[in-house]
Amino acid sequence: MGFEPGRLILHRDTHHGRIAFVHPGRVVSDDDRGLLIWVARGSVIAVETTLDGRFPRDLAFADWMAAERSPRTARWRGPGVLRFFPPGENHSVWFFRDDEGHFTEYYVNLEESAVRWDDGVAAGIDVIDQDLDIVAQPGGTWRWKDEDDFAERLAHPDLYWVPDEAAVWAEGRRVIKKIESGEFPFDGTWTDFRPDPSWPAPEELPDGWDRPVVARS
Repeated sequence: MGFEPGRLILHRDTHHGRIAFVHPGRVVSDDDRGLLIWVARGSVIAVETTLDGRFPRDLAFADWMAAERSPRTARWRGPGVLRFFPPGENHSVWFFRDDEGHFTEYYVNLEESAVRWDDGVAAGIDVIDQDLDIVAQPGGTWRWKDEDDFAERLAHPDLYWVPDEAAVWAEGRRVIKKIESGEFPFDGTWTDFRPDPSWPAPEELPDGWDRPVVARS
């Protein structure tokens, strides 16, 4: 299943079949390298919160999982961001920018590989964020991010959605080798990207944005 350039699709993070966030992104390209989307500043998004409006980091993990929660709409307030999903790999690469649109750093999100879906009106990808991340600078320097969150959640295997800690660390180390050697996509590709000016920031999510999460085989 391929997505046509220019199509608006949904990037959804999911946990135990629940939707943690929904971010609409415009397809830049979808080819043998992977899927590349653009999430514009000001886009309407959905994010899961407690009923009194708290977010995951406002609570201990066990308390968050025990709380009654539902998605609410908000806006993507940061600068626009490119997101790259290499096919069959357990990570994505986000190209962070400053307010003037200049590339600043790579953000590697370790996650179970994207599963695609297309209902006609709405289409997108479902991933499972594994919390551990890598921040990398042009030139090959890098650092781990959110190790504490990862460790806290691993201490609750009955609640957490990551079954194999070692596999997550191994995927991170594999990506770090690419960062250090300047391999694609850490070779400057897309760092000068400019979005099509005819792409407006979505003002609403399409019908079907909250469709059931795609089952993984």
